[in-house]
Amino acid sequence: MQVLRAADRAATPWKNGGGVTREVAAWPPGAGFEDFRWRVSMAQVREDGPFSLFPGVDRILTVLSGRLVLSFDGRADLELGPDSAPASFPGDVAIMGRVPNGPVSDLNVMTRRAVSSAAVTRVDVRRKRVTAPASGARLVLVRDRVLARGSVDIELEPDDAVLLAPTDQALTLYATDATVYVVDLTDATA
Repeated sequence: MQVLRAADRAATPWKNGGGVTREVAAWPPGAGFEDFRWRVSMAQVREDGPFSLFPGVDRILTVLSGRLVLSFDGRADLELGPDSAPASFPGDVAIMGRVPNGPVSDLNVMTRRAVSSAAVTRVDVRRKRVTAPASGARLVLVRDRVLARGSVDIELEPDDAVLLAPTDQALTLYATDATVYVVDLTDATA
């Protein structure tokens, strides 16, 4: 089990100046944009602008706060908020993002097509919730303070994450009322 603290994430400004990204985790460790199998990051979108193109990559975008409107060529606009289901789309499609009500915070999961896949699930923790390891990597991102008990007890602050390997012990989450995002990452070659 690997604890990934929000306070340790460096902000990377976007080339267009419209926001910043903080990498939560990537596989293999240290991989860049050209050689990751999967990558999980959080972004703060401050201005309207085009999404970066990632040929051969599939994306899942989950809005954590604010409202984001995605405009795809030839399709109706898709408006996303914290209560919306995660939006899946190919990274090589031109998309324009708009922030009609101000800055947006989002969770962005990218997988190399035909190499890895992912699923994102929002989970509400009221008192206690058990999260078992999965067949691939499982990343648990907390939006509120949570006590996590596994092989050790861990106090998790907002936006901290835990990365579970298939061989790790189950993680029990304790909170009065917390929102957690579970990202399952599967190696397609397994």
